[in-house]
Amino acid sequence: MKKLVLVDGSSYLYRAFHAMPDLRAKTGQPTGAIYGVVNMLKRLQKDYPSEHSIVVFDAKGKTFRDDLYPQYKAQRPPMPDDLREQIEPLHDIIRAMGFPVIIEPGVEADDVIGTLAHKGAAEGMEVIVSTGDKDMAQLVNDKIRLVNTMSNEVLDEAGVVGKFGVPPNRIIDYLTLIGDTVDNVPGVTKCGPKTAVKWLTEFGDLATLMSRATEVGGVVGQNLRDALDWLPMGRQLITIKCDVELKETWADLTNRPVAANELLTLFRRCGFNTWSRELEEAGAVVLADGQTAPVELAAGEMGDLFAATPVAAPVVPQERRYETILTTEQLAAWVTKLTSASLSAVDTETDSLDSMVARIVGISFAVTPYEAAYIPIGHSYPGAPEQLALDKVLTTLRPWLEGNQYPKAGQNLKYDRHVFANHGITLGGVAEDSMLQSYVLASNEPHNMDDLAEKYLGETTIKYEELCGKGAKQIPFAQVSIEDAAKYAAEDADITLRLVQHFQASLNKSKELDYVYRQLELPVSEILCRIERQGVLLDTGKLARQSHEIGTRLLELEQKAYEIAGQPFNLNSPKQLQEILFVKLGIPTKDVKKTASGGFSTDEEVLQKLALDYPLPKLLLENRTLSKLKSTYTDKLPLMVNAATGRVHTNYAQAVAVTGRLSSNEPNLQNIPVRTAEGRRIREAFVAPAGYQIVSADYSQIELRIMAHLSEDPGLLAAFADGQDVHRATASEVFGVAVEEVTSDQRRYAKTINFGLIYGMSAFGLASQLEIDRGTAQGFIDRYFQRYPGVKDYMERTRHAARDQGYVETVFGRRLWLPEIKAANVMRRQGAERAAINAPMQGTAADLIKLAMIAVDSWLTTEKLTTRLIMQVHDELVLEVPDAELELVKTKLPELMAGAASLRVPLLAEVGVGENWEAAH
Repeated sequence: MKKLVLVDGSSYLYRAFHAMPDLRAKTGQPTGAIYGVVNMLKRLQKDYPSEHSIVVFDAKGKTFRDDLYPQYKAQRPPMPDDLREQIEPLHDIIRAMGFPVIIEPGVEADDVIGTLAHKGAAEGMEVIVSTGDKDMAQLVNDKIRLVNTMSNEVLDEAGVVGKFGVPPNRIIDYLTLIGDTVDNVPGVTKCGPKTAVKWLTEFGDLATLMSRATEVGGVVGQNLRDALDWLPMGRQLITIKCDVELKETWADLTNRPVAANELLTLFRRCGFNTWSRELEEAGAVVLADGQTAPVELAAGEMGDLFAATPVAAPVVPQERRYETILTTEQLAAWVTKLTSASLSAVDTETDSLDSMVARIVGISFAVTPYEAAYIPIGHSYPGAPEQLALDKVLTTLRPWLEGNQYPKAGQNLKYDRHVFANHGITLGGVAEDSMLQSYVLASNEPHNMDDLAEKYLGETTIKYEELCGKGAKQIPFAQVSIEDAAKYAAEDADITLRLVQHFQASLNKSKELDYVYRQLELPVSEILCRIERQGVLLDTGKLARQSHEIGTRLLELEQKAYEIAGQPFNLNSPKQLQEILFVKLGIPTKDVKKTASGGFSTDEEVLQKLALDYPLPKLLLENRTLSKLKSTYTDKLPLMVNAATGRVHTNYAQAVAVTGRLSSNEPNLQNIPVRTAEGRRIREAFVAPAGYQIVSADYSQIELRIMAHLSEDPGLLAAFADGQDVHRATASEVFGVAVEEVTSDQRRYAKTINFGLIYGMSAFGLASQLEIDRGTAQGFIDRYFQRYPGVKDYMERTRHAARDQGYVETVFGRRLWLPEIKAANVMRRQGAERAAINAPMQGTAADLIKLAMIAVDSWLTTEKLTTRLIMQVHDELVLEVPDAELELVKTKLPELMAGAASLRVPLLAEVGVGENWEAAH
C-alpha cells in the first residue's frame, strides 16, 4: 500500500516558534522556528518514509470562512515579526529538502490536507496527517491517521475515541458544541468537553440534539437553546473542506531529490553548523549567488543525513491503566510496586491550598508511564463508595513514604512534604521534582504541570476547574466523584513521572545545569519546607498599637490634604486627584505623563517629581506609604497567625524569579520596607521567644563583589582584597582625591554609580538619581570606566554573549534566558541588554545564599543544635537562637556564609543579634 504523508506546515511553524529558544543567525535573523520545523520534518521522514510527503501552509489573505463570519479568528494577535521573518527562508529550505509545498489561497491548510487525505484514501493509500491541531481528528478513518511529532501521539479511530470520548465522525459535532476559542468560533456557553460527550452519547449527533433541545434541563440546557440559531454556522466554520480544487497532480506532489548545494547555502545563512558539516561531507558546496544546485542526494537519505538531534522511534500511545484503590489487597499490591520501583511519582489531593493546614483527600502514584493509581480517602459526597481509612492507608504507606531508599518524584514536592507532615509523616527519598527541573532548564517559562504537559508531552490535562468549578460555585475536592477524581489525580502522577524522565534527559546534557538542580534547588526545597514549618513568632499586640498609630496619622494627613486642596476629596481617586492637582491647584502639566485614557497620571513616579516643589503630592505619597503598611502588614499579619503554632508561616516560591531568587508570599516577608521608620518598626514585631535571640546574617555588598569576580577588574579586586570601603575607594578614583579626603556626598555619588551601573543605569538615569545634569552624570560614568576598565569590558562581553547564545550564566552555571535580547523593538532590546549585565550578579547572589542555607542547615543538623533558620530575605539569613548557643552561632554563622563558595574576592557576612528582627538587622 502506498503511503501519503501530509504535513500541517502552519501548525509545525507555530509550535516550533513557541517551543524553541530564540536562535539567531550571525546577521540577527531569527531561526528558532526554522530549526524546529526542519527537525520535525527529518524525524517524520525517518519514521514514515514516503514518495509523497507534502507540506501545506496557510496562504496570506482571507478565506471563505472570513466571508461567512467576519469575526473568524478576529481576536488573534498579528503574527510576531520574528516569526514572519522565518516563513520565506523556511519555504526555501523545505523545497530544497525535496518536499512538495502547497500554499492555496482562499482556503486554509486544513482544507488542502483534508482534500488530499480523502483523495489519497479513496485511491487506496495509507494516509498519515502530521499535525498538532485537534480539528484534524474529524479526518480520521480506517485509512487516515494523525501523528503528532512533538508528543509521539498517533491517533487512529480508537485513539480519537480514547482522547475525545467520541468517534471521528462526531468530532465536528463535538467541536461545534464546545467552540474553538483559538479561531474565535463560539460554542454553547459553559458547554465543555464532558458535557459535549454526554450529549452526543445520549442523543447520537448534533442534529438530533438540536431537535430535542427542550429535553436538556438546567442552565446549560437553556444555553443550548440560546445557541440553536448559531450552531449551523459554527459547524460550517469548523468543518474541514475536503473538495478543494487543486491544480497539482500526484506527479507534481512526488518528493524530489535533495538539492544539497542549495540546502547547504540556506543552512549556512541560518547558522546550522552541524547540519552544514554533514552536507559538506556528502559533497555539497556553498553556492555563489545565481548558481544552481547540481549536487543532489536521494530523498531517502535525508533521515540518515541529519543526525544532529537524535530522535526516538514513534511511540504508539499506550492505553492508560489507571486504577482506583478501594481495598487492602489493591493497596498491598501497589506497595509492592512502589517498593520495587526505581522511581515513583507521588501526588496528594487535599482540602486546602494552605500547605500548613491542608489535609489529605487522596493520594496518587505512578511507577511507569501510562500506569498510575489513586487512593481516595476523604471523598464525602452523598452516595460515595466506602473508602480505605486514612490511618490504615498512612500506616501501610509510612515505610515507603519515609524510606530514603525509595526514590520519589513529584511536581512541587515541597507542598506534598507539608501535607504529609500535617499527618505526622516525614517524606523521604525525594529524588526528582519536575517543577524545579523545568525552572532550572528555562526559568523564564511557566512551570505549572498543565503547561509543561502541553508543551513537552503534547498532552492536554484535566484541569482542576473542570472538576470543581470556579469562583463562588467551586466545590471542595472531597465532593468530586471518585471516578472523576481518580482520572484527574492518577493523570497528575503519570504526567509528572513522564515530565521528570523528559527533563532528566535534558539535564544530563549539561553538568552545570544538573549541578544547579541537584546541588542547589533540590536540597534548598527541603530546607525551605523546614523554614516554613518553623515559622516566625509575632508580637501581635505591638502590631495592633502600630496599626492604631498609623491610622491616627492617616486621619491627620487626610485633614491636611483637605486644607491644602480647600475641600474634602477621595485621596485614592485618580480622577479627583487630577482635578485637585492640575485644575484647582494649577500645578503645571508640561512634564506630567498621560494615562491610557488621556488624563494626567497621578502615579507614584509623578507624585515623587511633584513633591520636590509642592506640598500636597508629598503628603499624598506619605499617605500611600502608610496606607499600604497598614493594610498589608499591621492589619493583615495578625490575621495570618496559625492557630495551632501561634506563628506566621510564609511560603517561599522557588520557581518564580528568573534570576533564581526566592519569592516570599502569604505573607511577603521580603518587601517590608527598611528605609522608613514605620517599615523598620514592623520588623520589631518579629520577635524571639523567651530564652532566645534573633540572629541576622547578611552578605556585605554581595553584588559588587560578584561584579569584581566576573569583571576581574584589578581596581575592584584590590579594593575588596584590602578590605576597603568600596564606595569610598570608587569615589577616590572617580573624583581624583585621596581616600581619606572623600566627602560624604562624594561617597553617596560613588555608591549610586556602583549600584547603578550594575543595573545598567544610563547617564539619564544617574542624573535623575543624583539630581544633576546629564553631562555631569556622563562625566562620572566615563571616569568610572577609565578607572575600572575591566567592568566596561565585562559589560561588552556579556552583551555579545547574550546576543550570541540567548542567555547569560551565573558563576555556578545557572542559565538566565533573555528572550528579547534580539527584539526588533529598541526599548525591549535595550532592556534585555541591561538585564543581561545584571542577571549574572543577581543570579550568582541567589545561588550563593542558597549554598549558604545548605551549609548552615547541614551544620545545625550535624551538630544537633536547637537553633533554627526562620527566614531568608534577599541576601540575609535570619535564625532563632537559644541563649546557650548564641556565642557559637555568632562565630560560626559568618564563617559558613563566607565559605559557601570561593570567588576572586573574599565574601563577608555581617551578623547582628537582638530580641527582634529590626534590632538584629
